[in-house]
Amino acid sequence: MGTVATTKEPSLASSDLTGAATSDGGTLLVRAPRTGEVLGEVPDLDATQVAELVARARAAQPAWAGLAVDARAEVLDRYRRLLWRRRGEVLRYLQAESGKPYEDALRELGLLLDWAHHWSRVAGPLLADEPLRTRGLMAVGRRSVRTFEPHGVVGVIGPWSFPVMLSIGDALPALMAGNTVVCKPSEVTPLATAMAAELFVAAGGPADVLLVATGGGRTGEALIDHVDAVHFTGSVATGRAVAARAGQRLIPCALELGGKDPMIVLADADLERAARGAVNYGLANGGQICMAVERVYVEREVYERFVDLVVQQVRSLRVGPSGGPGTVDVTGMIHPPQVDIVDAHVRDAVERGARALTGGRRGPVAAGYEPTVLVDVDHSMRCMREETFGPVIPIMAVRDADEAVGRANDSEYGLTASVWTDDPARGKAVARQLEAGTVTVNDAMMHSALPELPMGGWKTSGLGGRGGAEAMRWACRQRIVQVLRTTGHPDLGWLPYRPRSSRTLERLFGLLYGR
Repeated sequence: MGTVATTKEPSLASSDLTGAATSDGGTLLVRAPRTGEVLGEVPDLDATQVAELVARARAAQPAWAGLAVDARAEVLDRYRRLLWRRRGEVLRYLQAESGKPYEDALRELGLLLDWAHHWSRVAGPLLADEPLRTRGLMAVGRRSVRTFEPHGVVGVIGPWSFPVMLSIGDALPALMAGNTVVCKPSEVTPLATAMAAELFVAAGGPADVLLVATGGGRTGEALIDHVDAVHFTGSVATGRAVAARAGQRLIPCALELGGKDPMIVLADADLERAARGAVNYGLANGGQICMAVERVYVEREVYERFVDLVVQQVRSLRVGPSGGPGTVDVTGMIHPPQVDIVDAHVRDAVERGARALTGGRRGPVAAGYEPTVLVDVDHSMRCMREETFGPVIPIMAVRDADEAVGRANDSEYGLTASVWTDDPARGKAVARQLEAGTVTVNDAMMHSALPELPMGGWKTSGLGGRGGAEAMRWACRQRIVQVLRTTGHPDLGWLPYRPRSSRTLERLFGLLYGR
């Protein structure tokens, strides 16, 4: 694998993390999205090579799991500190292959650092044996405990939108649980993932505990065929294929899939802040976030004022190629074919009667799309029903909160949503009516930056997810250990059945449950 052209780091072609040492198959070129410049190449691993990579991870797993949780946490802490010291290199990789603004790349790295800090701190309590309280006649004399054991090898398949956070970041709870992990980054953005995995070893992480399998779709299929559990982030269509393949093997499968996340603006909201929120959460990372604001419903009495504020905000943004701190707000898109989808959604809306108050066309950055505000939209339009995943904000007027909730729920997706109001109690009441895994009042998306919170989608937006105790315990097999404290325990109901013991058991049931 070649290096990113903008860095002076050693070539990743020498890295054993990617399986390049055993690769005799083809390679994939990694290109800068704006210029098409070749940044490097990675092995396109076939099924045999993926199986070899998983075998290495499986061989390393018992020793890794055998370390005390505190010892694994120390490795993660060293890794976190090294990521920070070498942040300049990581950021250059992220910006080069994704075209992100500096700030978007920095936030992604910041999330990874925060998650590393979090999982190293909470793993001990979450993995400790958990006494379980039981009640009833059958519980007398028995004590039960739940234990947590790693699956073995976990596969993490990440997207191109957040190459590091949604690959290495999702590997962290699995690693702390005692699994080894093989990450399969998107073939569009594999370089930053591979570099971040190299730093895990450089920080003292044992060999083969965190590996990277580069390649296209066949690489991901082969990974599912060999690991013991799989975590996938990506589109609904691919998520269904991942679930079906995992289902054939009956291995655990966590899916964080697409979203068409609604924003509801009530008439009593702070309109200036709500407008800034719509722009920030609709256009950050070029709108290429599964939790981005993808449709906005505004009560009619404040609709025009809100639209004016949003348009002013969007027109003030700086659009251009990725640069240093504070130089640009919106850059080109990461995956050029996604531009075609964005353009198709906008053209469909305009043909059906919508108006583009800003943008509405490609460029000026190559592989980019101008930040676009659409009005006069309705649910016959693709931009209101299908995931756009780009810098487009469609805004629709609604009669009241009830209509807004109905429109928001009129979707196959249910990842996140937001409600904006000056009345927190009302906001919470509206939030409880929305069909989404997470709903935020007077903000959006920030729950994803809090690893203590579980995050998962409803409907076609996924199964499982990330964050919270669930993220670590998903990476474990659970075992119940029950101990009968004395062999002198009366064995009522055992074979052979006797009239006296059966009548005694019947009376006990009546005393306990028949009143």
